Amino acid sequence: MTELLHIKASPRADLSHSGKAAAGFIKALETHRPGLQVREIDVWQADLPAFDGPLLAAKYARLAGRFFTPQEAESWAAIEDLVQRLDAADAVLISTPMWNLSIPYRLKHYIDLVTQPGLSFRFDPQTGYTPLLRPRPVVAILASSGDFSEGPSWGRPDLATPYLRQALAFIGLGDADIVPVGPTAGKPEGVLAAAGKAQVQLAALAERLAGADA
Repeated sequence: MTELLHIKASPRADLSHSGKAAAGFIKALETHRPGLQVREIDVWQADLPAFDGPLLAAKYARLAGRFFTPQEAESWAAIEDLVQRLDAADAVLISTPMWNLSIPYRLKHYIDLVTQPGLSFRFDPQTGYTPLLRPRPVVAILASSGDFSEGPSWGRPDLATPYLRQALAFIGLGDADIVPVGPTAGKPEGVLAAAGKAQVQLAALAERLAGADA
């Protein structure tokens, strides 16, 4: 493993619980892989194109098997760049809060952009959907105000974990290791315990991933 892509989905940057946990994971990974290159995509700062107009037309052109117009080709090139940046990484780290039971809309936007026919998946009427990206280690840190370790939190379901697993597997990245950080609100001792538990899990993951790459 030489390159890690860190997709940051908290607008609070490194002040967030997911950001702090991610920093700890990266530090642990760098201990085992001193030459590791870490690239970042902050979904709140990145220029994520709106999925409409020529870009949407380009997707349907790809699905229909027709050539792009010059404007469609220019729009599609931005999508190809995002997918190439994702596919270039040896491992992927996603750090995100849970918003309204799921993930922030900017992270969903990014995932929608990189999930494209002919780039990250293909469809055949005979065989169905096939992912096109190669499997690689994927770690997703999911911070939430509630504790979902034993099921719903105060009646609220965790919709983020199953979505991330399915969405990432759909394009071929593999079965993600999802590490919860929660609760992030409430009694200080509970918040500290949750952060400590996540840190232990992430340290073990870092050692495992580095060892698998040895």
